[in-house]
Amino acid sequence: MASGLSFVSKDRLVNLTLTQRSRRAIALILLGSALVAVCGARLAQLQILQGNYYRERAEKNRIALIPIPADRGNIIDRNGKLLAANRLARSVYLRPREQTKEQWAKTAEHLAPILNIPASEILDKLKQSGYRAAMPIRISRNLSLDAFVTLAEKNNQFPGIEIRGESNRYYPNGKLAAHVLGYISEATAADLKANPDYPVGMLVGQMGIERLANESLKGVWGGQVVEVDASGREIENLGIKQSISGEPVRVTLDVELQKTAEKALANRRGAAVVLDVKTGAVLALASGPAFDPNLFTRRISKAEWQELQNQDDPFLNRALQGYPPGSTFKVVTATAGMQSGKFFPDSTLMTYAAINLGGHLFHEHGAPQGVIGFRDALAFSSNTFFYQVGLATGPEQISKWGQSLGIGKVTDLGLDGGSHGLIPTPAEKEKLFKEPWYGGDTVSMSIGQGLVQVTPLEMAVVYAAIANGGYRVQPHLLAAQTATPATKPQKIGLNPDTLAVIRQGLAAVVQQGTARRLNDGVIPPTAGKTGTAEVLGQRDNSLFAGFGPVNNPKIAVAVVVENGGYGAESAVPIAHEIYKTYFKSAKGKRGR
Repeated sequence: MASGLSFVSKDRLVNLTLTQRSRRAIALILLGSALVAVCGARLAQLQILQGNYYRERAEKNRIALIPIPADRGNIIDRNGKLLAANRLARSVYLRPREQTKEQWAKTAEHLAPILNIPASEILDKLKQSGYRAAMPIRISRNLSLDAFVTLAEKNNQFPGIEIRGESNRYYPNGKLAAHVLGYISEATAADLKANPDYPVGMLVGQMGIERLANESLKGVWGGQVVEVDASGREIENLGIKQSISGEPVRVTLDVELQKTAEKALANRRGAAVVLDVKTGAVLALASGPAFDPNLFTRRISKAEWQELQNQDDPFLNRALQGYPPGSTFKVVTATAGMQSGKFFPDSTLMTYAAINLGGHLFHEHGAPQGVIGFRDALAFSSNTFFYQVGLATGPEQISKWGQSLGIGKVTDLGLDGGSHGLIPTPAEKEKLFKEPWYGGDTVSMSIGQGLVQVTPLEMAVVYAAIANGGYRVQPHLLAAQTATPATKPQKIGLNPDTLAVIRQGLAAVVQQGTARRLNDGVIPPTAGKTGTAEVLGQRDNSLFAGFGPVNNPKIAVAVVVENGGYGAESAVPIAHEIYKTYFKSAKGKRGR
């Protein structure tokens, strides 16, 4: 044989083959053992370590809860009269698993014009719940009679559609107190994420008392408990978990005062506020124009929404918006002047036709009154008197005492869309507007013009403090908050002589000044101040703030009518109607 060739014996070849097979066998055995060990470990984890967790999940997959909405609690006024309640209505539910995704797309197109809901919105709700979901989903509330009849006639054409009777929110007085009550709507995706316990379709408050007291009002939803199979098909009815109605909420409003305030405001742009001067309870809070919260107890149409938008911002709560307060602010300047020690209750000043400051003339209100004191300066609303008081006192003191009386963040009702008043100091003006402070700013501030902004609610708080002996009340809307530590009036340190001369001046405004309409003998003697605030390029705003009766004050009133002209022209008549209703009611209660 050639020298390059070699041979392997048969026995050696057999041994090599057996060795290779043994190695593969061992490898397979080890791999199998490892797999068995992994599976065993996983099985132990699932059955021993996490057994309870997965048993609970399996139970939840076996049991489904078809929700039964809870009635929201009623909202009632201080005397128990209904402001928000519930009434029987019809709602439309869909059972997703009754049709395929493709079938629901066609059904949605048929339902859309009947329910006045876009087909895309119906499909979005189905997608959110899942097309194989066992639980029905609500797609329409407060079904109209026409829609109900149409669906009833076509019931056989639409499998998986169910019409249920359930309670629906109802506001018996329509627009009355809309900005206080607010409205409700179905929980948004953000609401559901923030509150995992909310069922889909949960109704929540979106504004006003409906939002503030939502936890008390919403109740606890119940449901029909059913057993389902893996595909979501109902097997057996296991019973009903009863829903729990929400708790009633009593507010401080007086329905009759609220009706009077809104009727007198006549849907004009403006606001009227009535406070209890001793407790701070809000007896009326009107803002115009208003909206009807009943619109939101069902799906609001595009046409209805557009009609709302065409109005003068009906969702804006003007009782909580800042306005130049005009001469109603002079009580703040008077307070600051006397409390700062620059003036005394019996101080007098010469009044002029105008004062010249840096070449600019700042004019008197009407004819000069000669030498007068605080009482007559308020009675005749002398601008030049208060110009001098403001310049001598300084903007810092005016701002300080304005805040002490209730202007700014110290007064907060907690309602949506509100803002706070502003009495800027020179440093704050520099920071906010990047401009220096001028003497003219102080002059304007002294009579409630320029940069000064006060909300009607805050002005009512200011006049309540003048009326009650120098206590700043905390306005509130929930009756349960009255006479609690959170709403305890705060003593602000006003000198009794300061209060006395201001009250004398405000009484004189009604007896012989610009609010003489209130001195007609129909109501007890009251006190107050009119205001006329300039609005650039428009008619002046009309304002009034006051309290009554003079000798034993019970309520404070603040009114603003945008572009209403002189204070006596538009604001005082509204206050007059409010006083008449209040004193008539008070007399009736005494008679009983």
